[in-house]
Amino acid sequence: MSRLVIAVDGPSASGKGTLAKRLATHFGLPHLDTGLLYRAVGWRSLKTGEPPEQVAARLGAADLTEPALRSDEAGQQASRVGAIPEVRSNLLKFQKEFSSQPSGAVLDGRDIGTVICPDAPVKLFVTARTEVRADRRYRELRAQGVDTIKPRVLAEMAERDRRDSERAAAPLRAAPDAWLLDTSDMDADAAVAAALAFIERKGFRAAGP
Repeated sequence: MSRLVIAVDGPSASGKGTLAKRLATHFGLPHLDTGLLYRAVGWRSLKTGEPPEQVAARLGAADLTEPALRSDEAGQQASRVGAIPEVRSNLLKFQKEFSSQPSGAVLDGRDIGTVICPDAPVKLFVTARTEVRADRRYRELRAQGVDTIKPRVLAEMAERDRRDSERAAAPLRAAPDAWLLDTSDMDADAAVAAALAFIERKGFRAAGP
């Protein structure tokens, strides 16, 4: 059986992050949320005024622990700097090295199956209806104490989807051989079960105790 690398792509609030973490736990693999790389670049560039290309060139794992990276503002910044080809190029080595670990790996983002791990034996493209994703994001923000309204969240999500899909550098799209998982009418447990069934059909199973 080949080394297991799972590439999980999809738009914001599709459920890809939660799914990737649970798949990593199930198979005992290291996990990388590549969106955090872009959030860290965008956030630090915003706060320091340093060009995002320079921030990306020296980013390390220790830079991914800032709690503010989970904020909506950091997410918007990530989408903006992610459209800069030099930023993507400077972060490419970090991501490819992570995916090349002997143990295998799980990576989630927006260009994992198309750019970072085009030869991954398992590729998932996780999506959901825009209204469903906006509602999920709205509830998440409200739980964090953020004062916002659903129409604003929906508009910002639609704009981010547009930027991510239309950028020249590694646009958000499903790899031709990716399996589409629509989580619009699924909870997290159902999404994981569906993904595991697909991965097992590919011949991969978690190691026994």
